[in-house]
Amino acid sequence: MSYRGMLAAERAEMIELLRGLSEDQWDTPSLCAGWRVKEVVGHLLTDTLGPLAYLRTSIAHRGNVDRINNALAESFAALSTDELVDRFAHRSGRLSKFAPRLMLADLTVHQQDIRRPLGLARTIPADRLTAVLSHPDPFAFPGKRTKGLRFVATDVDWSSGDGPEVRGPGEALALAMVGREVVLDELTGDGVPELRRRG
Repeated sequence: MSYRGMLAAERAEMIELLRGLSEDQWDTPSLCAGWRVKEVVGHLLTDTLGPLAYLRTSIAHRGNVDRINNALAESFAALSTDELVDRFAHRSGRLSKFAPRLMLADLTVHQQDIRRPLGLARTIPADRLTAVLSHPDPFAFPGKRTKGLRFVATDVDWSSGDGPEVRGPGEALALAMVGREVVLDELTGDGVPELRRRG
């Protein structure tokens, strides 16, 4: 399946998830520090913006990724949960046209950021998982965590890198690469202590 096809399938799963959440679940802290589920979805509405609108926000916050993400998430904070889902379902896809690989990585990780705290596990399809493992979100600076380590997935046919080994489920590896420390206890290998040190 193409990146666009995988992204469409990932978005459809996310919409189904969001439509089933209670108001209490929307207020649950996600794996993203300082963001509830609602702020994560607000962040995902970045995909409703055109490249120029995103560029303006980037300039306003001097290219600082954390400030850009927080500003965009906060800009949708006044919307109701129904409005958030409606916008995500019907207006998303503008940035995805230009960067489907990036948006797939972002959406897949953020779906897990929501699911894990809510106890709503899923099996990510192998093609999507290996795509995200091979091309993690560069704005999360995965290189500072993965450099000099070898990552080996135990549930899909994927490995990458050289050095002390970090082994575990592909989903946990994908989250660890972008700084979700909650998954580190799910990983094994001589490289795990160094990965933990890098945060």
